Amino acid sequence: MGSPMCGGRMRPVVEIISLELPKPSLQDQRSDERRLREALSERLGESPALPLYLLRKLPEVLRGSDFKVEVILGRTERGYEVLEVFPKGKGGPVYGLGIDLGSTGIALYLVDFREKKVLREASFRNPQIPYGEDILTRLHFAERPGGLAELQEKTIEGLKSEILKLVGEKETEYLYYYAFCGNTTMTHFFLGLPTRWLYREPYIPCANAIDVLKLRESGLPGHPEALLFVFPSGGSYFGGDLISGLLFAGLHRGEAISLFVDVGTNAEIVLGNREFLLACAGAAGPALEGGVLACGMQAREGAIERIRIRKGQLELKVIGDSKPIGICGSGTIELLAELFLAGLVNPQGIFQPERWPERFREIDGELAFVLADESESGTGRPIYVTQGEIKNLIRSKGAMYTMLTVICESVGVRFKDLERFYVAGSFGNYIDPEAAITIGMLPDLPREKFVAVGNAAGAGTVKFLLEGDFEEVREIVSKLTYLEMNVENRFMQLLTGALFLPHTDLDLFPSVKAKRPGI
Repeated sequence: MGSPMCGGRMRPVVEIISLELPKPSLQDQRSDERRLREALSERLGESPALPLYLLRKLPEVLRGSDFKVEVILGRTERGYEVLEVFPKGKGGPVYGLGIDLGSTGIALYLVDFREKKVLREASFRNPQIPYGEDILTRLHFAERPGGLAELQEKTIEGLKSEILKLVGEKETEYLYYYAFCGNTTMTHFFLGLPTRWLYREPYIPCANAIDVLKLRESGLPGHPEALLFVFPSGGSYFGGDLISGLLFAGLHRGEAISLFVDVGTNAEIVLGNREFLLACAGAAGPALEGGVLACGMQAREGAIERIRIRKGQLELKVIGDSKPIGICGSGTIELLAELFLAGLVNPQGIFQPERWPERFREIDGELAFVLADESESGTGRPIYVTQGEIKNLIRSKGAMYTMLTVICESVGVRFKDLERFYVAGSFGNYIDPEAAITIGMLPDLPREKFVAVGNAAGAGTVKFLLEGDFEEVREIVSKLTYLEMNVENRFMQLLTGALFLPHTDLDLFPSVKAKRPGI
């Protein structure tokens, strides 16, 4: 089925159609089913599917409404399905739900199909985390007897609980369509698909593309005939969350070449335009999200998100304006940039404690820079970054810059040729491009080229619900080509040079020159 258009615009995956059907007579003895189906076929240009659930109640609904009805229709790749028939004016709300199932956090988006807008949003921690902070640990758990079923059950329980809070228990019957995205592993866990071969060479998923399902197969709350669309994956490394993010960013529709970067568990990078999409991934994500620091945390209340070192003073901005309890990804990047600009670390990432001795101390046998001491923090413990953590951050930022360089070089594109540089995820929401450029993580481009697209994956589920373009989703998947960094000799060559902070005379980073005021 093609992509239905309405006056040049895409149609939502759920449509509401009002009909006044001709009443039966001795001259018109069509069945109730045929009467409804033919009227809908005339409006839609095709015959929709009618479930048994509706046929059983159709005669009473038609006669109780004097044959004036409101029909709720859902779309799949195969065509339209009638989801519900109400007496005209008695239909109630018509909702959809977008789900972005991240390995750490989950985002929900409640969509009103009548108003064609997002009504409410919610986010919460993934209930799988007790089974393993990292995905590999969860994959090992899934191999235990009953492990996969337990992971799926906990995931569905957690989702159901939060959906009931977001929508209201009495209104879940008005949920007619779900759009779900997640990385390949999260999608397998959500659907209860076998994962044994997903993380063993040659890394084969059980499935990349899932037909539109009946929601009841998932165990999530909704209307009895509600539908569930699962974003397809582009392989083991590129899941439906990336496809959803690309759908939202629109990289595949542009004439000029742009870059899309999403930093989560991994750093995922896509280069391309309407002609091609070249993708790569690497393990730069956790460090750049604050995930490998002793005092690292997610971007939530109490996290240090902004840092400035000026004239011997340390200025911290904390989410929620409370006492700090840790440091998140954006704060981590700014910390490294500010330490470098103040001369408190050298280009090799080595602390220079003699320049501000009162801010350095030994913690657990390792030299550390203290952001907040015991009296200043909200935990009663110091918040700090160690010498070893600084080296890890430099490796992560070096891996990011190297991946960006290699993927561009592979098609003969220079950074300055890029039209847009999309940065997605919470990383993209809060990152200061100046800080990322200062530490040599992102290329030194005109700042207007950087576009923060927030949770592009979640926004992609909303876009799909409101535009329902199955064909565009398929097009993105078909254009994706994966570039394996582990077999790229150029990657290792460039990575060695990227494991330094930019020297002030480095031509690749002109805006960093003469920018080191010291403390």
